[in-house]
Amino acid sequence: MRQRVLVLYLDNSALDSRVIGWSRYDGTGRSSPTAGDSDEPPYETGVAALLDGWRLIQASQLIPPYPGGEYDVSFLKHEFVFEQLVDIGAAHGAPAATG
Repeated sequence: MRQRVLVLYLDNSALDSRVIGWSRYDGTGRSSPTAGDSDEPPYETGVAALLDGWRLIQASQLIPPYPGGEYDVSFLKHEFVFEQLVDIGAAHGAPAATG
């Protein structure tokens, strides 16, 4: 079993909001995704990733902006981390059932 990780940055804290940034990591060694390798997000929303079998393992803590800092540019706040467990012995690299 190997892990694939998908990090989605969403427009706001709702899991069904629009994906505005993403990173992918493949622990199976079957692909080597890199930043900027796609103009289109892998999913439109976080819920779409769930529907495709990704498991949500972490969501960012909601921290209100400091007074006067509502429009500061910084890191993307609404980060959601997903995983898929993949049986590397399975044909076609299909994700293993995780129950």
